[in-house]
Amino acid sequence: MQRNHTIMQFFEWHIAADGSHWNRLRDAAPQLKQAGITSVWIPPVTKGQSAEDTGYGVYDLYDLGEFDQKGTVATKYGTKEQLIEAIQACKDNGIAVYVDLVMNHKAGADATERFQVIEVDEMDRNKDISKPFEIEGWTKFTFPGRGDTYSSFKWNFNHFNGTDYDESQGRTGIFRILGENKSWSDNVDNEFGNYDYLMFANIDYSHPDVRREMTEWGKWMIDTLHCNGFRLDAIKHINYDFIKEFAAAMREKEGDSFYIVGEFWNPELDASREFLDSIDYQIDLFDVSLHYKLHAASEAGADFDLRTIFDDTLVQSHPTNAVTFVDNHDSQPHESLESWVQDWFKQSAYALILLRKDGYPVVFYGDYYGIGGENPIPGKQIAIDPLLYARSNKAYGKQEDYFDHPNTIGWVRLGVPEIERSGCAVVISNGDEGSKRMNVGAERAGQVWVDLTNTREDKITIGEDGFAEFPVNGGSVSVWAQPDENV
Repeated sequence: MQRNHTIMQFFEWHIAADGSHWNRLRDAAPQLKQAGITSVWIPPVTKGQSAEDTGYGVYDLYDLGEFDQKGTVATKYGTKEQLIEAIQACKDNGIAVYVDLVMNHKAGADATERFQVIEVDEMDRNKDISKPFEIEGWTKFTFPGRGDTYSSFKWNFNHFNGTDYDESQGRTGIFRILGENKSWSDNVDNEFGNYDYLMFANIDYSHPDVRREMTEWGKWMIDTLHCNGFRLDAIKHINYDFIKEFAAAMREKEGDSFYIVGEFWNPELDASREFLDSIDYQIDLFDVSLHYKLHAASEAGADFDLRTIFDDTLVQSHPTNAVTFVDNHDSQPHESLESWVQDWFKQSAYALILLRKDGYPVVFYGDYYGIGGENPIPGKQIAIDPLLYARSNKAYGKQEDYFDHPNTIGWVRLGVPEIERSGCAVVISNGDEGSKRMNVGAERAGQVWVDLTNTREDKITIGEDGFAEFPVNGGSVSVWAQPDENV
């Protein structure tokens, strides 16, 4: 029987820009596998606009830390050779690798060009606030350090539909580039009227040469890195027809097992549903709605009704398309989408994504190993490891929910014969100490169960009818299961 799968997002925003991160992944692979991680989502592997760039200010898609460009050969995370070595180490340990692709924009152009634009209202990009005029924009990408290696495609203003800086005037704004068949895409999120434009030089996916080049680049990435999947960044800003076309092309090349998940950052569930409909369910999506529910629960404490934690979430409405997460590099403190789940609720939040039957869960590097930078946050590996263990060894079989109290909820997984000693009972409280009477099966009568989180020292004996009273501390989670024989 196939064991449960779990992703680790193997980076956070403040990873040191010392080129050692790929080596860190290489060295961590055996421990990750032992902990129960089956796949890693790694940060953008392409050359950014500087040696410190996290990869989201993407400069050259074909430079994976190989060419002397933007003042460095290595990316923030290391060289191409180190990257390939890290991926191989993951594969040697049975861990799949998903590469983060940034396809919305390009940054750090090699030269400026002069072209016609119309300035638009920042709060309503459908509203023009100028007549056509000429600007000098950073839109010419010639990649002098790489030349024509891997691709001879050079970018100019015709390949973009917007930019945000006029060099001739030293002025910022949102400038829609004019040209034949050139406009904002209608197939994007409707925030700010139209959210095609996000930052830097915005790639125009109505241009056939752009679509062709980006699709060929995706195939080149697969051939070069032999990765198992992609994470697509900022897809609410990209023409969804291209996302659908791109995903289909990657699967045609690699087969249906090639995995793709997209970041569609919109807390409204209906927006995610509409997006999935638009792309014919070609990719999965991160469950942003659930993240915000977890954040709200952590902020409200006992005032939050835990019975509603999964209401209006993607994992509830589209369980096979939901990638669940607690926090990530954007939601961590001081970042663009800060919505950090508070410490007291973090372990409970991870139990909610790791120990249930639905969703493909992600453990965030920043939660596991800690966050660096000026405001460091220690890691919670001690709190998360028991949950990963329970996911790998216990959280199997039929799920029965006991969501019958606003401050104390629970569920059981009844286990499967193929995995010895599988099955568990989970109880979460956001208020006072409590307990939940739950049935784990009459065939377990007389078994003695313990709390895998080590929060409670009780030993619970399962009754003759399969029921037991499973306690939990206030503001905490307990995961009850039959211990392994060596425990």
